[in-house]
Parts: sequence; C-alpha cells; structure tokens
Amino acid sequence: MPEADQPDHQKAALIVGAKRVGQVVAHRLADDGINLAIAYRSSATEAQQLADSIPNVNTALIKADLSDEHQVMGAVMETVGALGRLDYVINLASDYPYAPFDSLNGEAWDRAMATAKGSYLLGIHAARQMRRNDGPKRGHIILFGDWAAEETPYNDYLPYLTAKAAIHFMTRCLAAEVAPFGIRVNAVAPGPTMRPPEITPAEWDAAIAAKAPLQQESSVNDIAEIIATMIKTSSITGEIIRVDSGRHIRGV
Repeated sequence: MPEADQPDHQKAALIVGAKRVGQVVAHRLADDGINLAIAYRSSATEAQQLADSIPNVNTALIKADLSDEHQVMGAVMETVGALGRLDYVINLASDYPYAPFDSLNGEAWDRAMATAKGSYLLGIHAARQMRRNDGPKRGHIILFGDWAAEETPYNDYLPYLTAKAAIHFMTRCLAAEVAPFGIRVNAVAPGPTMRPPEITPAEWDAAIAAKAPLQQESSVNDIAEIIATMIKTSSITGEIIRVDSGRHIRGV
C-alpha cells in the first residue's frame, strides 16, 4: 500500500525531548493513532509515565544521547525494531544555558552547540531510514529552533541562540538534501512556553507574556497542532514556523 494511503495507526514517530511541551505533542500525535517511540537521555521514570499515559497506540522507550552518533543510530534502529517503521521525527531536545558575557568560553560554546549537533545527527540518520519507506511521502522531520535565533537576539545566551540559528539554517539545508527522497524537513520556533515552576505566574506575565504583542505565552497546544498538521502535508518543506504570540515582530 502506498505510504500516502496508509492509515495513521500504521505509522510511527520518534519523539526526542518528551518533557513539558513534548508530552503535549506526544498525546496529540497519539490522538491521530500514530505509534510512538519516546527517546530520553536520563529521565527514564518520566518517559515511562508518559508512555503509560498514552492509550490505544504502541509505544516504546529508547535511551539515547543525541551527542553520540552511535546512540542516535541505535535510537533510529530501535524505533524500527519496536514499531516496524519510522515515518516522523520530532526533536524537541534542548538545553537553555545561561551564558553572560564574562562567562563565555569554549565550554559554553560546546555545550550549546551539542543541541545543533544532535539535530544534525538525528536528521541525517532518520532520513536514511525514511527513504526506505514506500510512496511519495516517505517521512517528515520536525526540528525546534527559537523565535529569537535570527533577527532578534537578546543578551546572555549567545551560544544557545547561535546553535538555534544553526538549526534554522540546517532545516533548509537538510530539506534540500532529502527532498528527492520524498522526505520533508521543517522547524518550529516557539517563544516562551509553559511557565517553569520556579517562576511565579505574576513574574511570568510581567517579564515574559506581556512582551508579546498577543500578551500571552506561546500556546503549547498550538505547537502540538502545528506539528500534527505539518506532518500530514505534502508540499511544505524547509520552513521555520514561529509560534511565539508575535514576539518576533516586537523585537527585544
């Protein structure tokens, strides 16, 4: 049966970074009947709790550090072994290292750029697996950038924002490389999303949400819905989709 005609319950997604926003994305894809491989680096308990909370689809847990190429290749093959195929990859994994100017050094750079390296490794190895699928739509890779990673940088996060800008450009480069195989590559660039527990609601509203033209944080449900929609499309690739309540049009 051609891939385009397969029901969702025969498709499989590998989600990396399934905390917070990733949990909502996982549940949204499961609502469409997509089987899920949930990759984690150290949070095995949280990954298991997420898998246990998702009914009616097959799930698999995979331990992987995206900075290690062998582990990335293993995660791709474990997904295929557990779920029978790999159609979608959603990589939300990212640190957010604070790096004021006087602390900048090679270690700060390497730590931040590990996020870009992980997206690169996962993208190429997932795409090599996806091109084995049948049909005109063989796979879709979704990476995660940042609303401020191009024209609107802010202070104290130079390596982090540079890494995210690399992911934005990588999205376009990888999309061009794998388009002949029927694989699409896009990225989501969110603004501040889901208040961390150490920040009070009042502080969050004043310091974060109020700066967006829409006067609200980025909607995690919108992010999940955008991903669920994009992976169904046939003619969108190389795009960076901002979901940031308009934050980028106001600047820093």
